[in-house]
Amino acid sequence: MNATPNIAARRPLTLSEKLLEVDWGLIILITLAACAGFAMLYSIAGGHLRPWAGPQIVRFAAGLLILVAAAMIDIRVWMGLAYPAYGVAFLLLLVVQSMGHVGLGAQRWIDLGPLQIQPSELMKISLVLALARYLHGLTVEDISRPVKLLVPLVMIAAPAVLVLLQPNLGTAIILVADGCSLLFLAGLSWRWIVPALGAVAASIPVAWEFMHDYQRQRVLTFLDPSSDALGAGWNITQAKIAIGSGGFSGKGFLQGTQSRLNFLPEKETDFIFTTLGEEFGFAGSIALLILFGLIIVYGIRIAMASRSQFGRLVAMGVTLNFFFYIMINGLMVMGLIPVVGIPMPLVSYGGSAMMTVMFGFGLLMSVHVHRQVEIPLRSAGLI
Repeated sequence: MNATPNIAARRPLTLSEKLLEVDWGLIILITLAACAGFAMLYSIAGGHLRPWAGPQIVRFAAGLLILVAAAMIDIRVWMGLAYPAYGVAFLLLLVVQSMGHVGLGAQRWIDLGPLQIQPSELMKISLVLALARYLHGLTVEDISRPVKLLVPLVMIAAPAVLVLLQPNLGTAIILVADGCSLLFLAGLSWRWIVPALGAVAASIPVAWEFMHDYQRQRVLTFLDPSSDALGAGWNITQAKIAIGSGGFSGKGFLQGTQSRLNFLPEKETDFIFTTLGEEFGFAGSIALLILFGLIIVYGIRIAMASRSQFGRLVAMGVTLNFFFYIMINGLMVMGLIPVVGIPMPLVSYGGSAMMTVMFGFGLLMSVHVHRQVEIPLRSAGLI
């Protein structure tokens, strides 16, 4: 039997002991998924590291350092930082509304000279941390009490509304999905869940009236892409062509045409999964999804092994956030849901998304390294 749990029970782990506790198997899986992204970015640039693959490799290397650094920090420290992190992310969302950088018709970024920060990406992880801290301090009975439930609902709704105003429907959906999933995992009663689902279904006609024109057009195009194949339906039509043309084994590395000949817009970000389908076919696409599945299984196992409620909720929140990224992007590029602008994690080009995902994995690894740490229920400090 591993002696580490006994050591952890007697005294805090040293830095060297923490490094030995890091699950390097998970890091290898994460690196393999990122390498698939580097290969696709290299391919769509015509076999060149610039302008996408090279910078993405540098970002991933920095992200690995962030992952390991975050893993070394005790989860009790992350608990203490949970509310401040949420507050900072929320403040940055407010800054975006007043002075954010506008790109592609959306106001989502803050310009810091050569860097651009997308606060909505930071909010995904901050929300998981803050909700995990709040829910850690509640019993199962408390969670279903209206007074106690109001706080997490506001914590979820407030940033989701700000993100919708950018507008960024995809990220708003992930924020709500992350938050509601954590409430469910913490023990929220079905007597709240079933009416809530009914209310969501009933609100769809109302939501339609508040949607932007381009968002309505995306829904209509999803229902019938051929109605405007050269306009609003262009992206999804070309994505389907790219995936379908790959067949079972694909055209071969560097042999894709839809992306390299610029038929496919946003080829380096939202629609990069289609390039993988075109060049490596059904087999390559399934291989990447299996790789993602293994990472998700690791996340679930880490959550189940944690001895603290906070650790379990953080691990599951990070894992679910990663899953929602994959699910929404995959369904989107295959034409199974409307286009909502969500990148494929570790694969799509982008700095904020890459750093956020890697920091999330750092929190997941921190839960694993400090899995023997026990935190009394009432030590969370309710707000």
